[in-house]
Amino acid sequence: MTTTTTTNGTTTSPTKTPKKTNLLDHHSIKHLLDETVTEIVTSRGYSEDVRTSNVRLLIGAIIIIIALFAQFYNKKFPDNMNFLIGCIYVLFNGILQLIIYTKEKNAFLFTYPPAGSAYNSTGLMVSSKLPRFSDMYTLIIASADPKSISAKPTVEFTKSVTKWFTKDGVLVEGLFWKDVEGLINDYANAKNNKKSK
Repeated sequence: MTTTTTTNGTTTSPTKTPKKTNLLDHHSIKHLLDETVTEIVTSRGYSEDVRTSNVRLLIGAIIIIIALFAQFYNKKFPDNMNFLIGCIYVLFNGILQLIIYTKEKNAFLFTYPPAGSAYNSTGLMVSSKLPRFSDMYTLIIASADPKSISAKPTVEFTKSVTKWFTKDGVLVEGLFWKDVEGLINDYANAKNNKKSK
């Protein structure tokens, strides 16, 4: 966001700078679209749930502390190799991979339920795919707690990214917002997977 100041000292309303990406780099395209989806979802009243990210950061900090401990350990490198391999590479990296494989999958956003709907809604797990050498972007919205009685069925769309970008790589946010908000509405209007007894 940028604000402009006129010569008489007054400021005008903030204008949004256009989001631009390199159309030849599918990673930057996916990153820009994912960041925009995060903005859209949080603007709809879903606050981001960062607990899983915090657990991953904590485990990473533990790995660093163990590495520092091993660095200043009484024994030098060849003698403390079993300690390093056992603690850092096998145990803690295994835990990190387990979290990524079982909980995160392809998700880039976890949310809490919207305010006032804690008993009839779950948070969201938002994930996306953009295969290499493909222009087809898949956005998936699922329940963050699929075992909950208020979990709703997963919704998704697959569309070409060429629909949302100009030839210069500028994201046409209006079109993208419309598609993402439509998917969020589809999820919100879907019937629950499980009926209450």
